Amino acid sequence: MKYPLPPLNPLRTFEAAARLCSLTAAAEELNVSQVAVSRQVKVLEEYLGVTLFRRLHRGIELTREGKELYQGVTHAFQDISYAARQVSRRGRRDILSIQSYTTFSQRWLIPRLAQFNDENERIEVRLTSSLQPADFETQNIDAAIRSGRGDWPELHSEKLVDIELIPICSPALMESANLKTPRDLSRVRLLHSTARPHDWETWMKEAGLDLNPTAGIRFDTSALSYEAASMGIGVAMAVKVFVDSQIQNGSFIAPFPTPCKTGEGYYLTWPRNVTPSDTLLKFLAWMKKLLEQNNNAA
Repeated sequence: MKYPLPPLNPLRTFEAAARLCSLTAAAEELNVSQVAVSRQVKVLEEYLGVTLFRRLHRGIELTREGKELYQGVTHAFQDISYAARQVSRRGRRDILSIQSYTTFSQRWLIPRLAQFNDENERIEVRLTSSLQPADFETQNIDAAIRSGRGDWPELHSEKLVDIELIPICSPALMESANLKTPRDLSRVRLLHSTARPHDWETWMKEAGLDLNPTAGIRFDTSALSYEAASMGIGVAMAVKVFVDSQIQNGSFIAPFPTPCKTGEGYYLTWPRNVTPSDTLLKFLAWMKKLLEQNNNAA
């Protein structure tokens, strides 16, 4: 080393004594005797060839050299502490930033995040919502949930679940409208999501219906259309995975329970040229496990 350091233990002792203006208080903080503190200060003074403290009747005070050294030592110890915190894993939380669709977040992810947090206390998930595809070059995110066929050339995509469509309504509407066949939908109000504008058309084509797929009320998100359906306002076209638990507990009725497969799915994506972190892979495995359990239960 070009510039040899003074002995570090005496420096640490000096810093405590200077900060506390007391050899006794420094001894208590460092859990050593006052004699040991005095000895360490003496070692440092002899090494530097200067006096660092003036011994007063009821304490100590820094000399000019002592003040100069204390200022430098304080900054150095702060820099060391900061650098140690930056690289230390002790007490550190891994931050995982995920972008998701609003409905995916509200209907599936958020109700289960507490479970992930309980199982992974050192991982902090930061969740944002957007209908727009993630821009990994300008957004500070690790991964994004995206719907489609997984054929984005610039992205690595891991399928989470297939998108299957199923009509849902409230038990009260089911009873009052007496929905027995898909054609009975002509007697009720259809609820749409502008985020998924073709879902009714896709389902009707699969069901062989020639009804108007655009009639009814439109909402900004699928989550809002589900909320309207729960109030008996009409029948919403739902992504099955988002309403499975409500169908099972009777909050929603699926009058025509056979889902329509769209050929699309929800994927967890990240840039193809980026190696995913262990934290991201752990989150992916957790999601896949729960979605598989949900699919098996359904």
